[in-house]
Amino acid sequence: MKVYLKFDYAQLTKKIVQEKLSELGYKYNFIGFGEFNFLEKVPSSKIAEITSVFREYGIEIVESQKSVLVQKIKDTIVEMVHSETPLNIKSSVYIAEKLNLSYAYLSNVFSEVTYTSIENFIIIQKIELAKQLMINTPLNLTEISIQLNYSSVAHLSTQFKHMTGMTPSAFQKIIVKRREISNKKQ
Repeated sequence: MKVYLKFDYAQLTKKIVQEKLSELGYKYNFIGFGEFNFLEKVPSSKIAEITSVFREYGIEIVESQKSVLVQKIKDTIVEMVHSETPLNIKSSVYIAEKLNLSYAYLSNVFSEVTYTSIENFIIIQKIELAKQLMINTPLNLTEISIQLNYSSVAHLSTQFKHMTGMTPSAFQKIIVKRREISNKKQ
């Protein structure tokens, strides 16, 4: 029997951080998405231990100011893309307002650190979510394009093909075929 999961990356990460810091005996408080303060002095040798524990879960402690800002931009984009209700605001405006900085500045820092654009990162996140929705939900392409705030199914299809090398329909056929093969094996 297959079971499909839907989960919130931010909540999952926060839960892991809470559990691990509590296990290690540290006092802390969360400031916001992806940020917390230690409420006591923590020696650098212990930071290495914490970093190692977090790394096991794919969680990274970010140290440079530009890297911190890039992580905030990425977190904002993931939050925006995974929003349950489509946002009726341009991505650039949403990100700039959320981080309270000019979009031009954010775009320059993001490109400098990641060697790609914010727009490209948004597209990557949307296409990854589109694939997950096609695999794990009964939503059709029209519903997925609406949920991901695309202007049309054609726009989603064009970006999907550009990023994956195949159309959404071809991707869905592969998923159906894999399910059929998987069901025959059971």
